[in-house]
Amino acid sequence: MFPASVFKIGNGLTLIHQEISTTPVVVADVWVKAGANLEPESWCGMAHFLEHMIFKGTETLKAGEFDQKIEFLGGVSNAATSYDYAHYSLTTASTYLEETLPLMGELLLNAAIPEVELNCERNVVLEEIRQASDNPDWIGFQALYKSIYQQHPYGRSVLGSEQNVAQYRAEELRCFHRTHYQPENMTVAIAGGIGASKALELVNSCFDKFAPPMLDCPPTKTATKPNITGIHRQDIQLPRLEQARLLMGWIAPGVEQIRICYGLDLLSIILAGGRTSRLVRDLREEMQVVNGICSSFSLQQQSSLFTINAWLESEQLEQVEELIRLHLQNLIKEITEQELTRAKRLLCNDYAFSTETPLQLAGLYGYYNTIATAELSVTYPQQIKSFDVKELQNIAYEYLSLDNYAVTVVKASE
Repeated sequence: MFPASVFKIGNGLTLIHQEISTTPVVVADVWVKAGANLEPESWCGMAHFLEHMIFKGTETLKAGEFDQKIEFLGGVSNAATSYDYAHYSLTTASTYLEETLPLMGELLLNAAIPEVELNCERNVVLEEIRQASDNPDWIGFQALYKSIYQQHPYGRSVLGSEQNVAQYRAEELRCFHRTHYQPENMTVAIAGGIGASKALELVNSCFDKFAPPMLDCPPTKTATKPNITGIHRQDIQLPRLEQARLLMGWIAPGVEQIRICYGLDLLSIILAGGRTSRLVRDLREEMQVVNGICSSFSLQQQSSLFTINAWLESEQLEQVEELIRLHLQNLIKEITEQELTRAKRLLCNDYAFSTETPLQLAGLYGYYNTIATAELSVTYPQQIKSFDVKELQNIAYEYLSLDNYAVTVVKASE
């Protein structure tokens, strides 16, 4: 049973509310279907740049005034942009939500995106891009994504390129904002010490006056479904790199095939979740051919990604890739009940630990409602517990192919 209440506001906005009477804190999360996957290719990085410019005020709220008022009342605000969403979070004492939520609504609905603030914030975003471009792990992951999602927005950096960000104009940012920051694209998730009627009243008053959408923005092309045929290899050489990186990636279904996604989550734990997992125990603890190794499954709306990443000496690259392939082959042949039980326990525990606070609950509900439906957020433990060995082996066989995957190697310049 879904523990929160879901309200559909008359203008199309969704409110998800869960009262937690034992806490004096309230979290209001706003999730917008305005991520990087909706950018025209020529506007790469627009969604992230807009997230920065949202905080530069409105006609009635000066730049920086939102942060000052939230901090003065002891609150905390944050924001993030990904491929599938833009996310704005406000944590405050429940007694101050009536004072602070209107400020967030004002920013999101009426962002002025002033010319006078544009170049200053542009420099902040450009510096963020430069810092990321100095990180070998970010470089490797970005190259892997680009190799896998060649004709899909997921293959472009959420941050955008320096060249693109340097030329964006305020009217273009306003166009993206007016197109996508509309009520039917928004979910407001509120969790904590506030009742449903009060939360509904506040959201109705704070998120009611949306500007009409713009219709003349550049169209977004229909994304090409990603596909890997064969083994895609690429080598990246960087100066002054102390240890190499081996990144391997497999395409997985999006949220529409959530059962398979949950199975891949379990497989990532069996392979490299903790010291007793197969890859960590064999390659790091016993053979000592890697300095570190991990596996992860990234759930995304349109197409998810399964990755295995190792940090190692360059001389070990070929051997380690072959050892990983051997482990995948063995995974398809055999998974023990003991391994499966351990993986289920770890994932269910992680889920329990991630649903303890208002901040975690608001984030969980808002995220799932943005990429699918909020109700899906609470089915995870039951789904995980229901897998058997045979089903996992079938998923491994179908989605962790030894013939179709991408490999990115990052190593020191010769």
